[in-house]
Amino acid sequence: MSSLAVRVPEELSARVPVEQREPGRDRDGVRLLVSRGTEASHHAFAELPGLLRAGDLLVVNTSPTLAAAVDGRVGHARVVVHFSTRGDDGRWAVELREPDGRGTTRARTDVTGAPRARAEGRGVEGRGCGGLAGTKVRLPGGARLVLEEPLSARGERLWWARVSGAEVPALLGEHGRPIRYSYTARDQPLSVYQTVFALPSADGTGSAEMPSAARPFTPRLVTELVSRGVQFAPVSLHTGVASAESHEPPYPERFAVPRASARLINAVRAGDGRVVAVGTTAVRAVESAAGADGVVRARAGWTDLVVTPERGVRVVEGLLTGLHEPEASHLLMLEAVAGRAAIDRGYEAAVRGRYLWHEFGDVHLLLP
Repeated sequence: MSSLAVRVPEELSARVPVEQREPGRDRDGVRLLVSRGTEASHHAFAELPGLLRAGDLLVVNTSPTLAAAVDGRVGHARVVVHFSTRGDDGRWAVELREPDGRGTTRARTDVTGAPRARAEGRGVEGRGCGGLAGTKVRLPGGARLVLEEPLSARGERLWWARVSGAEVPALLGEHGRPIRYSYTARDQPLSVYQTVFALPSADGTGSAEMPSAARPFTPRLVTELVSRGVQFAPVSLHTGVASAESHEPPYPERFAVPRASARLINAVRAGDGRVVAVGTTAVRAVESAAGADGVVRARAGWTDLVVTPERGVRVVEGLLTGLHEPEASHLLMLEAVAGRAAIDRGYEAAVRGRYLWHEFGDVHLLLP
């Protein structure tokens, strides 16, 4: 999918949550754009129960958001470590970034403080073969992190790293803060980044970034949906660190589809209900557990599935999602669910209607 033709003005970036923009409102005070094919309509998110039908199923991601950003030092240079994903061997995939002087971060040039071009060929911290393997990062509380190898052959943004001197969940709990991007106005407490569906994981892992499509749900709204016959199927997918600069497709992520949720999804598909995923993470989890026959089976592990129009969707019929940047790789998934024409028309309507973008912004419901 080529980039969308729309241009999103900078002022349409949601800089703070709706409850801070408009005191007296709750999380469900955001707006809801509904696309049915190429027809778009405008609603308040609180109207969602009236837009769904009894028998519909919402698939929700229960992964909790981590305080995944931790300050560190490489030599005398300040860095910020974004903890992305815990591997099966106890290592963590991380990204090293540098402070930008505004409370957020930017892609590093070279963790020693020199531009990357000058660092090529001489290594870091005495390692002499270019690259960052062996880079040592000092972390709060006496912990240390060592970069071992790139996560994938795509490049050196994410690295597998080993941490000593602390357990990472405890380190994040004591010294971490939520990852924040440059369009936001200020740091927020971790509670702002948790959704109503978030559940603590047994091993202390979770998502590096909030599964933000679910943020507008409140206990009151969930209760109303259930009272109207809408069902919920919990799954989990621990999101990794996205690329703020280059919009890369997602890396492998850990997911789980419980047996009870698989059965419920299959039962709804066999009846008259619609399976609507809450967020692209829920789509990735469910589609990773679906066979070529469209039957969902209980699964847990790693998924490298990238949902594209060519692959299509086997299970998901609708999607509730945030508004993505016009060049974002997630738009391929939206096109797989609803078609390119629906996305083009919907985003044109969102810009005209002055909807707000990003994790604290408005949301988009794609229905068949």
